[in-house]
Amino acid sequence: MNEQLQPLKKPARPAKAGRSGTQDDIVYAHIFEAILEQRLAPGTKLSEEALGEIFGVSRTIIRRALSRLAHESVVLLRPNRGAVVASPTVEEARQVFFSRRMVERAITELAVQHASAEQLGELRQMVREERDSFSRGDRGAGIRLSGEFHLKLAEAAGNAPLISFQRSLVSQTSLIIAQYESGNRSHCSYDEHLQLIDAIEARDTERAVSLMMHHMDHIDSKLNLDEDSASDDLHAVFSHLLKKPKAALKS
Repeated sequence: MNEQLQPLKKPARPAKAGRSGTQDDIVYAHIFEAILEQRLAPGTKLSEEALGEIFGVSRTIIRRALSRLAHESVVLLRPNRGAVVASPTVEEARQVFFSRRMVERAITELAVQHASAEQLGELRQMVREERDSFSRGDRGAGIRLSGEFHLKLAEAAGNAPLISFQRSLVSQTSLIIAQYESGNRSHCSYDEHLQLIDAIEARDTERAVSLMMHHMDHIDSKLNLDEDSASDDLHAVFSHLLKKPKAALKS
């Protein structure tokens, strides 16, 4: 193993997994981000050996990171067969979206009550970054930022259990979209996000909830049952980490 595990490039946001910290924190964050950006296809085998070589860490580190992802239902740990990226069934997808709607409604109502001016400013900045990503053709980053917007909104709601639940739902939603989204890949989530921020800032609960439900309807309407995207090649997904070989971290 001759690659050094690198923290993700941008500074940490509270909504994102540890971009610094222990080695398994960093491995977890890279894999979580690859799922949010839909660079890892549902059903991809997550070889401990391959990931260990890519990140330059021991299998013990990889197992800890995969265990955390399995707890969030985005990785499936199969006895004697290794780990794979979760591949939600149609029924599981429906259940996730049902739960997501319930959670998003509660988060929106609480955000109207509790979101601070600073938090609303951070949400607007995320929307600008999301729009810029799509504008320059970086669809993966745009999708990730769209998911992070909902995690940041959960923080603004100020309810810790909802934040934890939302993190799992957002990452599962990304897998569902990667697996089932139709050929129309146009995105206007940033416009819907801006309208939602405006309603929250105005403390208009009814309008904010209505906008959020319309937003979820928009996501749901683009799903079908037969399209796969992303990649199942681990070295291709994490190729950006392999460009600058360094000594492996001790683990």
